[in-house]
Amino acid sequence: MKKQALIAVLTLAIGGTALAAGNHDHDDHAPRHGGVVAAGKEADYELVAKADTLQLYLSDHGKPMDTSKAAARLTLLAGSDKTEVELKPAGDRLEARGSFKVTAGTKVVAVVSNAGKTLGTARFTLK
Repeated sequence: MKKQALIAVLTLAIGGTALAAGNHDHDDHAPRHGGVVAAGKEADYELVAKADTLQLYLSDHGKPMDTSKAAARLTLLAGSDKTEVELKPAGDRLEARGSFKVTAGTKVVAVVSNAGKTLGTARFTLK
């Protein structure tokens, strides 16, 4: 009888864990700022690209990450043009202002660091 009770308890414990793991919000990768989203190992990235501003938002499971010690290097590839841009903290995001070629089809590679260590790399294709 004790063996059956133990099996029942373990089954409930394992089953409950599986249900909790499967109950994540699957909308974590939806754009929240009107940009393009890329998922990474350490963070999710949303790039908002305008002709005069580039913004990169970082989140962890849908929660904004602290960007006060973060930075990013973007490489924009538009046709044969290649542009490197440094993004710096600006409130809840990383940002650069200037004049940028950000037409549909532009490819962007972001290398993001936090507190001096590489956090991750993200690839985007602008729409």
